[in-house]
Amino acid sequence: MSKGLLLMVSAPSAGGKGTILGELFRRDGNLRMSVSATTRSPREGEEHGKHYYFISREEFKNLIDSGSMLEYAEYVGNLYGTPRGPIEQWLSQGHDVVLEIEVQGGAQIKKLVPDCVSVFITPPSMEVLEKRLRGRGTENEETIQKRLDTARKELLQAEHYDYVVINDRLEDAVDDMQAILRSEKLRYEREPERINGLLAAPKA
Repeated sequence: MSKGLLLMVSAPSAGGKGTILGELFRRDGNLRMSVSATTRSPREGEEHGKHYYFISREEFKNLIDSGSMLEYAEYVGNLYGTPRGPIEQWLSQGHDVVLEIEVQGGAQIKKLVPDCVSVFITPPSMEVLEKRLRGRGTENEETIQKRLDTARKELLQAEHYDYVVINDRLEDAVDDMQAILRSEKLRYEREPERINGLLAAPKA
C-alpha cells in the first residue's frame, strides 16, 4: 500500500478554502481532514470535534508540552494547532490528508514534513475578500480591518508554497486542486518501488 499524501492548504480569512475543500471531499472519498485545535470560541454552526477542537489556552499548552502537537501558531489573539496522531495514522493507511492551516503553522509543517504538498488559495481581489468578510456578519469593524491587514501579510507568503489556486469560480478552483493531487501522485520520488519492481521482474 502506498503512503498517503499530506496536502497543506492555506488562505486568508474568508479566502474560500472551506468551500473549495468541501467540494473536493465530496468528489474524493480517499481524503481525510485533519481537525485542528483552537482556543477561539466557536462560530455559529461549528461543532467541537468536527470543525475544530475548541479547548482552553491551558489545555492547549499542555498538549504542546506533551509533544502531541505537530505544529501550532497564534493568529489574531488565538492559538491554533494540529494534533499529530490522527494524521500519522491516516497517512500510513494510504489516505490523503488535508491540513487546513494558517501561514505561520504552514512554515513549521514544511520543515517537519518536507514531502508535503502546499497550496495557497487566494481571492481574485482584495475587494472580493473584504466583501466576503463583511458578508459573514459575525465580526466588528476593528476585527475586519485586522483580518484584512493580516491577509495582505499572508499573501506575501504565497511564494513559499508549491501551488497557488485562485478562488474565483468554485468549479475551476476544485478542478485545480484535483489536478494537483493527481500530478503529485505521479512524481517518481513517491513511487520508486514500482519502477524497481518492474526492473526486478524475471525476464520473459
